[in-house]
Amino acid sequence: MIDLDYLHFLENILTENRKERFQKVLQNRTKHFTIVVEDIFQMHNTSAVMRSCEVFGIQELNVIEQRYGKSIDKEIAMGAQKWVDINTFDNVSSCVDTLKAKGYQIIAATPHENDCLLDDFDILKPSAIFFGTERDGLSEEILKRADGFLKIPMVGFTESLNISVSAAIIIQNLTNRLRNSTIDWHLSEIEILEKRLDWASNSIKDIKRIEARYYEDKIK
Repeated sequence: MIDLDYLHFLENILTENRKERFQKVLQNRTKHFTIVVEDIFQMHNTSAVMRSCEVFGIQELNVIEQRYGKSIDKEIAMGAQKWVDINTFDNVSSCVDTLKAKGYQIIAATPHENDCLLDDFDILKPSAIFFGTERDGLSEEILKRADGFLKIPMVGFTESLNISVSAAIIIQNLTNRLRNSTIDWHLSEIEILEKRLDWASNSIKDIKRIEARYYEDKIK
């Protein structure tokens, strides 16, 4: 349950421009699509994908760290980690099971005999888009559990793109089409309140001291 008094207390510390910016950005945030990266050993690629999520309005990024346990490269992410929710998983099964339980179909971004070109992809269903490395691709487990396969049309000699480039192209395409559709893709009211609270907290220096002071004053 959101403590609205505490939210308003924090937002009163922010400038009006900051609060208005939060509201504007949140109106373009979505969880209709979510992005998953699997065992990306070059963390600057994961960080770049996170930045694309932030820029194009995807609120959640899921990271499977079955083989490589590394932290997000904050320099590449350029602050995006403050605004995008990162969900980490130790293995493929827990990630897929969690996303399916949330109502997402599992879509593997990789060429396949039953694949679909990007512009032809049906955006109606909530979808989790999985990306693997350029070197190894997605694991066999994800390919077996995928509900569909998505590919970017290419007309050159090169048959693959770096993951960060692929993700940026797909995310931009899908979110642009989503915003031009009649699908109800926005965050819920409670999700917006939760993000307002998170973002206000992330924007205030010494937030722990301020939070402690607020609740001490509330008890008095």
